[in-house]
Amino acid sequence: MKKEDIRYGESCVFEGMTSISAVLTSDSTDRRIIRVLYDAERARKLARPLSFLRRKAEERGFEIVESDAETVSSLSVGNSHGGIIAECTGRTVPELTKDLIADGGFYVYIDGVEDPYNFGYALRSLYAAGADAVILPERNWMTAAGVVCRSSAGASELMPLYTAPSEMCGLFRERGYKILCADKERSVSVYDTDCKKPLLLVVGGEKRGITRDLLDEADAVVHIDYGRPFKASLSAASAAAVLGFEIMRQNR
Repeated sequence: MKKEDIRYGESCVFEGMTSISAVLTSDSTDRRIIRVLYDAERARKLARPLSFLRRKAEERGFEIVESDAETVSSLSVGNSHGGIIAECTGRTVPELTKDLIADGGFYVYIDGVEDPYNFGYALRSLYAAGADAVILPERNWMTAAGVVCRSSAGASELMPLYTAPSEMCGLFRERGYKILCADKERSVSVYDTDCKKPLLLVVGGEKRGITRDLLDEADAVVHIDYGRPFKASLSAASAAAVLGFEIMRQNR
């Protein structure tokens, strides 16, 4: 029950080499590793990653601590750590400004995702689809950074992230961006919509959706066509994946 209880809580423990490597290789974050702990009984299997981490530890100034399975497990949220975890600092997520918006880019604003796992899945898909950055509301799941990183396969640390200013849509309009919102009402198929960059895509959660203020700012409101009659909404993570790759396809 402990892991279930804390999975939505604040956590800067990164589990497994995929997550740890993302922290080390990212140019998009000021997060730093404080120390790495590994299960001594798995030292032989971890020989190559530990060799890599020892080189990085000399460069970056973090500790590598021999530990045991019980300690590693007690500090982690999930069970897929592979016997190695990293305790890290927090990450600064700056507010978006006009100067941070690239020419001809593809940005995504995500709001209303109900848990850190789905948030991580969305970031994984959007990173793979080539999004330049993701914009978040002030309250977001980056407090549960370890869970988000694991579910995003490291993409949360590699992706530039910003918090949304109140004038977000205005900033994008000044940069010549089209604004596309994903919603059902008064919408057209995304497959019949011009999704050429520069583009801001707005994706809301399946429960709360997108606010009326944002919908009123949209140049187009789009939906995803289904292959059969089905009344339920896709999860925000699934919708982000479909929309992200359609935008990628149209901009190849």
